[in-house]
Amino acid sequence: MSFRNLDLNLLKVFDAVMAERSMTRAAERLSMTQPAVSHALKRLREALGEDLFVRQAFGMKPTSRAEGLWPEVRSALTRLRVALDPGDYQPGSEEYTFRLAMADATAALILPPLMQQLERMRALANVHVLPLTTRDPRSLLEQGEADFALGYFPTAVAALKGQGDMAAIRQQRLYDSYYVCVMRRGHPLADQELTLDVFCQAHHLLVSFSGRPYGFVDEALAALKRSRRIALTVNQFFTAGRVVAHSDLLTVLPQSFITATGYQESLIYRPLPMQLSPVHVDLLWHLRNEDRSAQRWMRERLIDSVAPGDNRAP
Repeated sequence: MSFRNLDLNLLKVFDAVMAERSMTRAAERLSMTQPAVSHALKRLREALGEDLFVRQAFGMKPTSRAEGLWPEVRSALTRLRVALDPGDYQPGSEEYTFRLAMADATAALILPPLMQQLERMRALANVHVLPLTTRDPRSLLEQGEADFALGYFPTAVAALKGQGDMAAIRQQRLYDSYYVCVMRRGHPLADQELTLDVFCQAHHLLVSFSGRPYGFVDEALAALKRSRRIALTVNQFFTAGRVVAHSDLLTVLPQSFITATGYQESLIYRPLPMQLSPVHVDLLWHLRNEDRSAQRWMRERLIDSVAPGDNRAP
């Protein structure tokens, strides 16, 4: 293949299909028809002399060649977009889609004030919220699957601080919160002291993005040579609130996260019988977006969506 004869538009299609893992969604993103996307991939395959994707029942699976090629293609396209950026983003006249990765409760807290800002500014910004299934979203940002990640990412943030100015992922603290034990109103434990013995003897619900039935609370208990019985593991805070409001299960949530469950009137909370670190909620983005005017504008909007001193939850 000769780079001189390569249609660079094919790389834009390749990038979109890699990001979306679907020709249908890639076509929507590029304002193209699905047959046109398919034809572009065929031309790129012929130019490279090897397959880049394998069709599956629920989308397109990239080959190892595509996985290796994508970071370079995306980096080159990003540098080109930045170089051609005409200047400051004009939200009132320029349409732009931003992809935010965050948990359901984070979205419930952040999106209302964010959308109020966008409506007040009459911005043509489109916001796509992606499900967050990990406590370390760096790969989502590195691969360009998300523009921003919002939440509690202790491992990722610690690694970024260790890298200092060399880190490709940027981070800003948004707010802090604290873990509490949550139960339904009228729970048998509501009117008694929540000792460590009582806490460990109860049945618990765990919110786990990955589905792993072990969390920060269990790590703290293990340090005390104690454990608890997790009767149910879910991956959404709304689900957790509904279940706890209608059962005798206990769960542990950041205090102000309780309102995001939608069941705050049916729930009460008590201090935990052991010490847990505060929950630090951060905004993460990739360095390649640092100086892009639209991305900078959205960062400011996200930061403005968190009131100063507001003790929220991730």
